[in-house]
Amino acid sequence: MKNLVKTIAIVAFTLGTITVTKAQKIAHISLDSLITIMAESKTAQEVAQKYLKDLETQVATMDSELQTKYADYMKNKDTYSALVANTKETELQDLNKRIEDFKAQAQQDYQRKYGELSKPIYDKAKKAIDIVAKENGYKYVLDTSTGNVLYSESSDDILTLVKKKLDTMEPAQIPGAQTTPKTPGTKPSPKPAGK
Repeated sequence: MKNLVKTIAIVAFTLGTITVTKAQKIAHISLDSLITIMAESKTAQEVAQKYLKDLETQVATMDSELQTKYADYMKNKDTYSALVANTKETELQDLNKRIEDFKAQAQQDYQRKYGELSKPIYDKAKKAIDIVAKENGYKYVLDTSTGNVLYSESSDDILTLVKKKLDTMEPAQIPGAQTTPKTPGTKPSPKPAGK
């Protein structure tokens, strides 16, 4: 009889564990690897490279103009009056600044364009992950390339509970920081000025 009760308890425990484990299905995927193998990624990369090449061509044209003007200035600077020399130097400085500003803006513009091209690909991948997770009963899908949660079913947010618990705990000891111990439920007393 004891063996029968023991066997039933073990079976019930095992079934309960399997049920809990099944309810907590977790999966993982490398989102970076998924994005890389998507056909749309190659297309987006080609469009981004063409956009970048156009920007680089514009920078090269501006650089060429600067080099030509600088070479002309160096060749003829001894023949210029002080006013003409100063004007040409200012023009060269202004052109150089415009080129540097353009390069900085072009970098930002390229990043914006790349993000714009990548967004539909990430959205499609995220949608596919959501569908697969729901179809296969996964509660969470983790991105192994970044450690982010890509999918999760709705659950209880325990932030308020944890905050209340933190309020009852001693402050963390920060190396190099002056802290006064806190008694749970009290506020630390202010330190006198100048001490």
